Amino acid sequence: MELELEKPAVFDLIAAKDKDALEEKLKKWLPLELAELCEELNPEEQALVFNVIDREQACQTFEELDFNMQVELLEELRSRQVQLILNDMSADNRTAFLEQLDKERLNKLLKLLTQKERRVALSLLGYPEDSIGRLMTPDYIAVNKEWSVKQVIDYIRNFGENSETLDVVYIIDEKGYLVDDIRLGDILLADDHVYIKDLLDGKYLSLLVTDDEEVAVDAFSKSNRVAMPVTNSGGLLLGIITIDDILQLAKEENTEDIQKLGAVEALDEPYMDVSLPQMIRKRAPWLVILFVSEMFTTTAMSFFEHEIDKAVVLALFIPLIVSSGGNSGSQASTLIIRALALGEITLRDWWRIMRREIMTGLLLGVILGVIGFARISTWSLFTDIYGPHWMLIGLTIGVSVCGVVLWGSVMGSMMPILLKRLGFDPATSSAPFIATLVDVTGLIIYFSFAALILKGTLL
Repeated sequence: MELELEKPAVFDLIAAKDKDALEEKLKKWLPLELAELCEELNPEEQALVFNVIDREQACQTFEELDFNMQVELLEELRSRQVQLILNDMSADNRTAFLEQLDKERLNKLLKLLTQKERRVALSLLGYPEDSIGRLMTPDYIAVNKEWSVKQVIDYIRNFGENSETLDVVYIIDEKGYLVDDIRLGDILLADDHVYIKDLLDGKYLSLLVTDDEEVAVDAFSKSNRVAMPVTNSGGLLLGIITIDDILQLAKEENTEDIQKLGAVEALDEPYMDVSLPQMIRKRAPWLVILFVSEMFTTTAMSFFEHEIDKAVVLALFIPLIVSSGGNSGSQASTLIIRALALGEITLRDWWRIMRREIMTGLLLGVILGVIGFARISTWSLFTDIYGPHWMLIGLTIGVSVCGVVLWGSVMGSMMPILLKRLGFDPATSSAPFIATLVDVTGLIIYFSFAALILKGTLL
């Protein structure tokens, strides 16, 4: 609240370009607060803020900004400031920034890095996109298992300042291969003369540098750890990945999945930063696919034109039938996609899932079918709209709804699993896609039951 009260004064100082007063005002602000301030400023004003805050504040604040703002800000800052910020950034955050740049700008910024930092940046950028190697940082504490507790504590005091985290110390052998990890608290509580190898229990978790980012999210969600070591296939320790990167990654993946569930290609930027042409490109393909798919609904209806001509009353219930199937399919699809993402189910569970959805879909269909039949029965007490065969019409609607809901549940649950099996993102089987698919098949089910039940009466 105090910062909100200070903002008007800060804006006045920025407008007046009073650097001394602005420096005094901002020196106690946290990086996240400074980043929120920058969101309300233009690039030139942001550069003024970065000119007055100290080096550590500048680096940490820059890491809090979104990508577009970072790029615009670097254009305004002096070359020396850009150099300091890039070299001070944590390796993982810098990699996340650099990998989004075009080739020309990337090469320009790489030249500003020190030889050591450039070597780290090129190493991380060399790993496959969306791999854990892009997220890891080489800033960690690793000690030899033959060291004593006193040696380790002295080492941490001398070299721990730039470590990403000091909560966990990684134990390696003479060749740099990961042996174990141990919490700093366990080291501090041990006697100075105790050897590290005597404190180890061999119970550690590690990630492969080539693993997909989703593997890291899943591993952290199942373990109570603030950091995890990253190794190559042979067990050589290459870096670590920390919980703050995983939380950011999980947020991005959840956002992407939610957008795909709405039949939208995942946005690469915040909603308000996406240009109109980009927004059209992201949304149009799926809408075109869904629109063309819905055309099959018209085609399906044309096959039953004769039945509709004879019993126009059947057309009244088409929206009811197709929406019931689409809704049940969307429910099942959403539940299965989320369960797959959380690791609650695997592809090998497909038969158990199908059996479960068959029972669920059948029971849900019966509930909706009874409601549909009751609706027609009630209306028939007060009006003759359904004629003398109202009971058969009610039975047709009830059975059809039951069948369509059952079919929608099975399709909605199996489609994400099928896509996962084929190597696609399960979220691609979005609710609109499932609903459209069930619309077409739902009409076939509806009119097939109608032809069977109403034969010899209305048909």
